[in-house]
Amino acid sequence: MKVNIEQHQNEKDVFVSVSGEIDAYTAPKLREELLPLTEGNNKVITVNLKDVSYMDSTGLGVFVGMFKQLTKNEGELKLVELSERMKRLFAITGLSHIMSISDNAEDVGR
Repeated sequence: MKVNIEQHQNEKDVFVSVSGEIDAYTAPKLREELLPLTEGNNKVITVNLKDVSYMDSTGLGVFVGMFKQLTKNEGELKLVELSERMKRLFAITGLSHIMSISDNAEDVGR
């Protein structure tokens, strides 16, 4: 089980692409790389999940933590290009009602 994380950023916006599986084994790596990005005010972090094949509750926890930190710092978390399975996961947990989720690949900034 492996997760790959690629990122680029400018002054305010951070763009992240995640691929692989996000579970109890890989979520700590994801958290370690993504949570520091939430520091600072008014940041916008866009995470592309197109190539994530599986995510469990520990992965959801990473995104909830990011969402809380960004909201506290008047920032925003955008999740883009989720598979139907990922969309269902966010919908079932109610997170799709509070988080910005988009099918639009252009939201990634490339």
